[in-house]
Amino acid sequence: MKAMILAAGLGTRLRPLTNDRPKALVELGGRTLLEITLGRLRKFGVGEVMVNVHHFADMVVDYLRAHDNFGMRIEISREDVLLDTGGGLKKAAWFFLESSGAGDEPFFLHNVDVLSNIDLGQMLEEHRRQGALATLAVQDRKTSRYLLFDSALSLCGRRAGQDGAPELVRQVDRFEARAFSGVHVISARLLSMLSEDGVFSIVTSYLRLAGQGETICEFRADDYYWRDLGRPENIAQAELDLKSELV
Repeated sequence: MKAMILAAGLGTRLRPLTNDRPKALVELGGRTLLEITLGRLRKFGVGEVMVNVHHFADMVVDYLRAHDNFGMRIEISREDVLLDTGGGLKKAAWFFLESSGAGDEPFFLHNVDVLSNIDLGQMLEEHRRQGALATLAVQDRKTSRYLLFDSALSLCGRRAGQDGAPELVRQVDRFEARAFSGVHVISARLLSMLSEDGVFSIVTSYLRLAGQGETICEFRADDYYWRDLGRPENIAQAELDLKSELV
């Protein structure tokens, strides 16, 4: 199985930890965020990974080479200009379509600065059961940007903050707001549907496709540990969580 790790960001929120390295090589519990993410993916059967890079790109390449790619096939997608999540995936689409028998095989898309114990196997199983175009791990927690899902657990819009006006891409009787967790399962057929160009968020594509009737499902991850590692204080808290065996 294949996956892509989104690791190209500048890591601005993680300064000063990213003053001399990319966020993928920031350490947590003696391991880099990239090694942790690769290990998580390998546990669930991933053997081939695309990693996008930009900030201190050569450091990531040298690090992977020094560790023999952790026994996996790893390809690098260099972004001279940061392409955001959607643009980055579109640039790397060849990796998921290179085999003539690739068909509609699903793959994982995972932020490098997320720590969780979400059951990716169960998430993949639910994705296949629903016949979804994409499945997104979400939680019921506070965030600055919410995704909205209808009673069938399908994406129908988004909302800024607790009090923002909902932006619905299709009419629904009711919806619930969820916080996205940076972990996706995506069917390969989505790649040919990415009509956006240049720099764009994959969420923009998800919303457009949901408005066109495609099934973008939620996977409720409330019962799992999850932490955004985008700030130094979050890294510090995650260190304590590891010591306490919360994850």
